[in-house]
Amino acid sequence: MTRAAAIIVAGGLGNRAGADTPKQWQLLLDQRVIDWSIEAFSAHPEISDIVVVAAPELGAPKAGQRFVRAEPGETRTQSVLSGLRALNLPAETPVMIHDAARPGIEAAMISALIAALGQADAAAPALPVADALKADRGGAFSTVDRTGLWRVQTPQAFRLGAIRAALESAGPDLVDDLAAVEATGARVKLIPGSVRLSKITFPEDFDMLARLLAPGGAPRVGKGFDVHEFEPGTHVTLCGVAIPHTAKLKGHSDADAGWHALTDAILGAAALGDIGDHFPPSDPRWKNADSALFLKHAQELVAAKGFAISNCDITVICEAPKVKPHREAMRARTAELLGLPLDAISVKATTTEGLGFTGRREGIAAEAIAVLVPVR
Repeated sequence: MTRAAAIIVAGGLGNRAGADTPKQWQLLLDQRVIDWSIEAFSAHPEISDIVVVAAPELGAPKAGQRFVRAEPGETRTQSVLSGLRALNLPAETPVMIHDAARPGIEAAMISALIAALGQADAAAPALPVADALKADRGGAFSTVDRTGLWRVQTPQAFRLGAIRAALESAGPDLVDDLAAVEATGARVKLIPGSVRLSKITFPEDFDMLARLLAPGGAPRVGKGFDVHEFEPGTHVTLCGVAIPHTAKLKGHSDADAGWHALTDAILGAAALGDIGDHFPPSDPRWKNADSALFLKHAQELVAAKGFAISNCDITVICEAPKVKPHREAMRARTAELLGLPLDAISVKATTTEGLGFTGRREGIAAEAIAVLVPVR
C-alpha cells in the first residue's frame, strides 16, 4: 500500500469571509471548517502522516483525528514549507497540499490524486471554466476566450522532495503550489475536480458549502394544520401561552392548536406520520397533557433521523381572542422549548372576516410550516 502524507494549510486570516474569527475556526454544519479536512485525511488508509499548518488554537486532535501542528509563516509559501519540513519521510513520498478553506475533500479524490502521481510529477483537481470572462481595461471591457481555461483546486499532489526543492527556490508570490513545479518543467496532470471542493472565501460560501456537504441532501419542508372548538372556560392555550378568554379550547390534551399544527409540520417534513399516530386521543396517558411534550418528542424523532429544525412559521386563525398582544410571548416560549434562536420562530394571526366556524367564533384553527435541515 502507498504511504502518503498530507499538509493542511490553515494559517490565513480569511478577512473576506466576513467575521472577526478566521474562517478555518468557524462552524460549518456541526464542526469547524478545518475539522472537515483533518477528518477526511485521517480516515484515508493511504495517508500515514498529517501536518496541519495553523495557529495554536487548532488544539489537540479530536476523536478520529491524527496530526501534528506546524507553525504558519508570513506567506502561504512559507507556511507550506513549514509543513513540508515537519515531514521526515523519503523524497519519493506522495504528499497532498490542501487548503483548509476547501472542506469538501473526499476519500475518492485523495486516492485519485495518489494514483495520478504514477503518470506525472504533480497532479491537481480542476474544473473547466464555464462562465463568460471579461477583462476590465480601465473601465473598458473585453471578452476573454475561456477555451482551455481551468479552475484549479486543492489538494495538489507532489513527490515530497520535488515540491520542497521547488518551493525553496521559488519566489514568494506563487498563485498556487503547482506554479513552483511548473517552473521546473515538471509534468502536471489535471484530474476532474468537484464542486464540493469549492473554496470558502465570502460569507455566502458557508451556506453554499453547507448545502453541498449536508449528508441528507436538501432541506425538508412540512406543513401542519389543527382545529379545536370552544367550550366553557377562562383561557385558551396557544404556543404554550395561556391567553385569557371567555372560553377554552376543547381537546383530549391541552388543545394547543398552534403547537399541534407545528408538531404535525415537523413530523410531516421527516415523513414520520402525524400527531395522532404518536399520541392517539384514545390513550388516557395524554388526557390534559401539555402539548410541549408532543412538540419536543417530534423534535427528538427528527433528530434521530439526522435532521434539525431550522425555522418554523405558525399562523393562528380566529376572531377572538386577540393574538397579537401575546405573539412575542408565544414566539419566545416556542424558541425556548425547541432550543432555537428567536428569529427562527414566526407567529402570525389572521381572521376569516366573519366567515366559517372561526368567523362565527366557534373555535380556533392553526397552520404551521417547519423546515428541517440535515446534520452530520
